[in-house]
Parts: sequence; C-alpha cells; structure tokens
Amino acid sequence: MIPYGRQDITQADIDLVVDVLKSDFLTQGPMVPRFEQAVAGHVGARHAVAVNSATAALHIACLALGLGPGDWLWTSPNTFVASANCALYCGAQVDFVDIDPRTYNMSPQALERKLVQAEREGRLPKVVVPVHLCGQPCDMAAIAALAKRYGFKVVEDASHAIGGKYKGEFIGSGRYSDITVFSFHPVKIITTAEGGMALTNDPALADKMALLRSHGITRDPAAMTEAPHGPWYYQQIELGFNYRMTELQAALGVSQMTRLDEYVARRHALARRYDRLLADLPLATPWQHEDGYSGLHLYVIRLRQGGRSHAAVFDALRASGIGVNLHYIPVHTQPYYQRMGFKPGDFPEAERYYAEAISLPMYPTMTEAQQDEVVAALRKALDA
Repeated sequence: MIPYGRQDITQADIDLVVDVLKSDFLTQGPMVPRFEQAVAGHVGARHAVAVNSATAALHIACLALGLGPGDWLWTSPNTFVASANCALYCGAQVDFVDIDPRTYNMSPQALERKLVQAEREGRLPKVVVPVHLCGQPCDMAAIAALAKRYGFKVVEDASHAIGGKYKGEFIGSGRYSDITVFSFHPVKIITTAEGGMALTNDPALADKMALLRSHGITRDPAAMTEAPHGPWYYQQIELGFNYRMTELQAALGVSQMTRLDEYVARRHALARRYDRLLADLPLATPWQHEDGYSGLHLYVIRLRQGGRSHAAVFDALRASGIGVNLHYIPVHTQPYYQRMGFKPGDFPEAERYYAEAISLPMYPTMTEAQQDEVVAALRKALDA
C-alpha cells in the first residue's frame, strides 16, 4: 500500500532523540525551548509555545484570547473537527463560514456577508479560525481587514501549512493574526510523533498559553499572590492542563526543522509532476493562489460529474494498493454538530467539495515510480 502520507525519519533524527534519552531530561528541559526558538525563528514570530498536539494549541489559543460562555467562534466547515471543537472546550458556541470553490479555504466574501448579518443580530464572533487547507494559505489580508472592522480575533489553523508562505512571508509570522497553530502529527510536513505549537507576537498571549499548557502553575515570584515559601514553591493561578511537549518530541522536531524547506520543495516538485500527469483526466487538480506558496501537506483532486461515482473511484484506488484518503467530512454534517441544529445544505460549497475530493499520496520520500503507480491506478479507476 502506498500511503497518502508518511513521515521521514533519518539517522540524524534518531541520534538527537537518543542523545535526549541519555540526558538528564526526558519531559521538560532545554530541548523544548530550543524547538520553539527554531520554529519561531524560521517563520519570523516572536514567541512560540510547544504543546502535545495542535488540538491543545487551538484550545489554549482560544482560552488566551478570552473565549468563553456566551461567545462565538467561526471556522471553516472543511476541516478536521478540532478546529471547531476548541470553541466547545471553552464553553463557547460554534458557527461556520463556507469555502471558496477554488482554494477550498474560508471564503472572505462569505465571511463578510455573515458578519454583516451577525452585526445586525448582535452575535458577532469573538474568534475566527481560518484553516489553511492542504497547506494553501487563506486570504489573510482580507480576513485581517474584516477582523479590524468587526473586532474579532484571528487564530490561523496552519496545521497543514508550516513552511508555506503568504505574500512572501512565512505562515506563522503573525502579520495577519493573533495566534498561529501548527501540527506535527506524523503525516504532516514535519513531525514530532504527536505535537503542536502556538505562535504569537504578543508576549502576554504567549505567557498565558505557556501557563495554561502546564496546569496553570507558575514558579515566577512576580506572578504569585505572596512571596515564595522557599525555592520549592509554586502556585496554581489558573485552571490549566497537562499539554506539555516532551524533550523527546522536541528533539525530533529540532532535527526535522533542518529539512523543512527541503521537504516543502520536494512536495512542490511532486505536485507539479502530478499536475502534468493528470492534465488529461476528468478531474480538477489543486489551484494555487498567486499570493501563496503552499506547504502542500495534501494533494487533493476533485472528480468531475458524469463519470464513475466518488465512492467507486475511491474504493478502486484502495483495492489497487493506493492509500488515498478524504480531507474532510464537513464538520457541520457530523452527528454531534447536527444535534446542535446544523444540517446538510447549510454550507453547500463545502458539501460539494466533500462529494468530489480525494487526497492522493504525497510525501517527501515518494518516488516517481510510486507516483506513476498512483496515476496508473487512478486512470484505471476512472475508466472502469
């Protein structure tokens, strides 16, 4: 089976992790801040907070921005459920903004229309979470302009997008948002096995997220309500969580970061080759906006109407040993969200995307022979 994604673990990665195993620190030590500095320095952000998953990063980002009961968070329906669930963890309510049919990201035009109506109804969002699906950046300049006009905060869900750029700057720089979140799951662009990170240029937000990731506990005397009882003393000043990243994970991330640009460049080479090989088939290949340089976590095709059914093509590819996948089932159609009142038909562009999309295998160590095998299987699946 050729998987849709695969991590690349080198001897250098292994060696650095082994060094940590032989060190005095396995959970919290010097490697976590080293990884934070590596990512922040690469993308041009001032602060980074490493955690054990991107879901955790989204959660503490929302909490740091003050999201809570009575508030609204809006996100894309075309994403993994974590982009919406983070609001529910905070006691807030969720709504969605339909996608642009070319980028598959949150549509700024749909967002503006929804904001106009929400302002009339007195239910403007406190936080908006645009999702850089497949690694392609959203139209962040337009979203940031709307944030300024309507007073909401922006959290970029860049789980797919580390190494990508928007208007010449790395995603994560924070120019157009309050916080950016990355994921380091094994199928993502770089991996820490599991893990995530929240980046911001606001020191107060960074401090709040760092506090929340570790039980809300501080050892900083300046943040305490009384003088320390001794060098052992700490205080819990917030209700936090055990969201810490380990030294082992951070070591893997530090090593992987040295190959980030190489990985993204290889993904672009594979994507260009797919574009050529698939040009004559009855499907749409990914469209790339001129303002963006995608991280290309995923290569998604959309089947054209009139051919074999979506499910039949998907099943035929799996039967041929091609580990295709589908990203994503629209969140508002999930049973949990339907119990909140959402229903099919609410966000038609996201639903049309779901009915046609298939994620083809793409990862840095993929060979051209493997790619040819994918294309041959797809041709056969479409012709059968």
